[in-house]
This record gives sequence, structure tokens and C-alpha cells, in this order.
Amino acid sequence: MNNLTDNELIVFALALFVLWLSARIGCSLLRRRLSLAEGVHEDFSVILAATLTLLVLIIGFSFSMAISRYEQRKNYEEEEANAIGTEYLRADFLPAADAARVCALLRNYLDERILFYRTGNEQQLRQINANTAHLQSELWAGSRPRPQRSRHASSPWPFRA
Repeated sequence: MNNLTDNELIVFALALFVLWLSARIGCSLLRRRLSLAEGVHEDFSVILAATLTLLVLIIGFSFSMAISRYEQRKNYEEEEANAIGTEYLRADFLPAADAARVCALLRNYLDERILFYRTGNEQQLRQINANTAHLQSELWAGSRPRPQRSRHASSPWPFRA
């Protein structure tokens, strides 16, 4: 196993076990060392309730932040898919040879982007980003209009007098 934190289920199970074990140790130490009087026990209950309330707030804010981040990523993926689709449709406006090249590049770009969202390996992500940057530069080069030569190339004016 390369890195323990790569698997979320293992981290969750390990954290749950550590928290359960620390709670059990804390309870056993509390019972051995302290015998709470009735008035102190009520104060302890208030502190326990306040602590649990703070814990619930922290968990709630964490889930809220995770959900908003998930929604943001989903929106970015949707925007990227729309941009790729639009570019694919606009490739028809290019000359036939350039359009075929741009469509092939877009298919390769789409494959790289799908792989980007599916992989979790850091080294593969770097390679995918490099491939994506290369494909983007090729797409820009393929979609630029090429200057056309006119019969009157020596004249700086569009019309001859």
C-alpha cells in the first residue's frame, strides 16, 4: 500500500476506532479517579451538552462546505462539457482539413479530461495536465484563421486605384 490516506474508507474506519478507543479510555479514567457529587454531576452534564452541541455545529459546517465544493465541481464539469460541445460544433466553420484535425484533437482532449476526473494518482494527474496543455495549444493553433494571399499582395490597400 503506497499511502494510507489514499483510501477514504480505511481513514474513516481508523479514525472511528481511535475515537471510540479514546472515549472508552476517558470513561474508565473518569470512573476510577473521580466520584462526582450530585451538584457537580449536573454541571458536568451541562458541559457535556455544550461540547456535543459544538461538535454538531462543526460537523454541520464541514458537511455544508463539502456539499458546496461538490456543487462547484459539478458546475465546472458541466461548463467544461458545454465548452467542448460548442467547440466541436464550431469546428464545422473551419476549412475541411482543419475541421477534421480539430475534431480529432477534441476527441483526444475529451479522453484526457475524462481520465483526469477518474484518476486519483498524483503522477498521472501531472501527466494528464501536461497532455491537456499540449492539446490546448494544438487546438488554438488549429482554430486560428490562416492569412489568405491576395493577387495584389504588394499593395497595402485592399483596393487598387
